[in-house]
Amino acid sequence: MIVLDRVYKSYRTVEGVQVVLRDVSMDIPEGRCLGVLGANGAGKSTLIRLLAGTEQPDAGRIGRGAARVSFPLGFGGTMHPKLSGLENSLFLARLYGVDEREAAAYVEEFAELGTYFRMPVGTYSSGMRARLAFGACLAIQFDVYLIDEVTSVGDARFRIKCLDAFRQRMDRADVIMVTHDYETMRAYCDTGAVLRDAGLTLFDDLEAAITDHARAMEFA
Repeated sequence: MIVLDRVYKSYRTVEGVQVVLRDVSMDIPEGRCLGVLGANGAGKSTLIRLLAGTEQPDAGRIGRGAARVSFPLGFGGTMHPKLSGLENSLFLARLYGVDEREAAAYVEEFAELGTYFRMPVGTYSSGMRARLAFGACLAIQFDVYLIDEVTSVGDARFRIKCLDAFRQRMDRADVIMVTHDYETMRAYCDTGAVLRDAGLTLFDDLEAAITDHARAMEFA
């Protein structure tokens, strides 16, 4: 279980301080796949980075227990642009303590990048980078997978391939996803949360979260 305990996060902007999370406390339950909804700029990507540990709160604590939490899928800083897809895959495997050769072979087969797998990631299109990130993440067995607005990962066949791969892992792992695409969220998630006015509200039912968010957007 991931626990947020009085988490506070803000940024300084040219217009002043923007508070993203204000003293948020929440238990994100195990065995559920959570979709996080919110307006543009509400702080959804920041929340994902906080859960991953790639960014720290200004105050409060995020507890992950013994859970192995993934890096954010979609987070631009995950892959080094000067390293090849192969080199990035080997580095991540080494970082998370899994067999490097097995992980690299899995990523190469899954991502379907051809010769680009051995070329610098900086030469990739956004879709190619997303496919590499999906493959690298799936090559490691995490307890919680964090997905940040990764929906453009290729054609319909490849998107189905990604969904099937995640569904296989959902027997043993959870997903926390941020996306504006309700259908993508419905495919992965069974519960929801809405990030609004620096607060995070958890809904036991995904459709209730979608309805709450949609109504708020109508009057925004």
